[in-house]
Amino acid sequence: MSTHAKLTYEGKEYTLPVVEGTEGERAVDVSQLRQSSGLVALDPSFGNTAATESSITFIHGEEGILRYRGYPIEQVAERGRFTEVCYLLIYGERPSPEKLREFRKRLTYHTLLHEDMKKFFEGYPANAHPMAMLAAMFASLATFYPEESTAVDDNIARVIAKSKTIAAFAYKKSIGQPFMYPKNDLSWPANFLRMMFAVPSEPYEIPEVFEDALNLLLILHADHEQNCSTSTMRMVGSSEANLFASLSAAICALWGPRHGGANQRVIEMLEAIQEDGADLPGFLDKVKDKKSDVRLMGFGHRVYKNFDPRARILKRAADRIFNELGISDPLLELAKRLEETALEDPYFVERKLYPNVDFYSGLIYRAMGIPTSMFTVMFTLGRLPGWIAHWLEMKTDPSGYRIHRPRQIYAGPREREFDDRGTRHM
Repeated sequence: MSTHAKLTYEGKEYTLPVVEGTEGERAVDVSQLRQSSGLVALDPSFGNTAATESSITFIHGEEGILRYRGYPIEQVAERGRFTEVCYLLIYGERPSPEKLREFRKRLTYHTLLHEDMKKFFEGYPANAHPMAMLAAMFASLATFYPEESTAVDDNIARVIAKSKTIAAFAYKKSIGQPFMYPKNDLSWPANFLRMMFAVPSEPYEIPEVFEDALNLLLILHADHEQNCSTSTMRMVGSSEANLFASLSAAICALWGPRHGGANQRVIEMLEAIQEDGADLPGFLDKVKDKKSDVRLMGFGHRVYKNFDPRARILKRAADRIFNELGISDPLLELAKRLEETALEDPYFVERKLYPNVDFYSGLIYRAMGIPTSMFTVMFTLGRLPGWIAHWLEMKTDPSGYRIHRPRQIYAGPREREFDDRGTRHM
């Protein structure tokens, strides 16, 4: 197999190294292309550009494969707990029972927020979006905790531990209820659910099926390679911004409806179909009409050209949750019919538009009583270990790392005169 590629331009030949990953992925290394030829690679939205080499997550979109540190997502989702997956992604290997106990102990120690941070929540208006509060509160953590290299592991534990407290406080603020403090004899998912839904002086029993469902959702969202928010995390971190600032930037990237807000748009789409008489053939006809602005949300993926493996897992989980709790949600039945109808239509099959993780995650959140305004926050909680893992991988790269600085192809006006119009003193 060749280890180099050749580029011919204006009669000259340039040799470019070919890099191969452990799963056989190959890439042409163009990092020195500009120095040798004066050319840069143009790839709008970086759809065909590998910005880094990483050992965290492997995706094979054509075959619907997702692995965390080599472990198939199906096995991790079935057998893992969220805190163990956090350790796996961040530190590279599954922890021993002793290391896992120590890690969980550190997470327990750091669950409380500094009391002064409650004043920040008090300053937000009642209708403040939880993601706005989340991004600001994460950035503010840098004012409370040191950034020295010796504090990295402590700050990682602080982020994972305090994230659920910050998210639950943001929700309580949005509905005008008093904050609930962490109860550290509970698991990470159960602790969060209690802070979200319990109220003082009233008993709250956490349904085990909800605890398991949240554990599953967090694991399935924990990392997904070089997506928009993870790339943002790496780009901001490359400037040597601290962990908290880098995370705040990633949260802002995830906030966008084309990224973390996709499952909310699925629910809104299903509600609109239901209000329109549940006419699925009519709806899909509108989707196929190029003149229409109707979109099929929750189908298709930038990377997967087959079933999103996370969607298969969540479909089974949704059935189990709804059956165990005896929930009858017409949107779930509508979603199943929509999936069945779309996958029998050659238009969608030929375009490889299969359900993705967002198609069922919103329905499960809805069943748990989590409002759509919190959906992106839930995505954030799950994605934190992946972001941290990429930030740490970049920071500890033995070959070093450079500040990210993409090139561009300038398409504006050529040089022109900025004439004196006598307005300097106006």
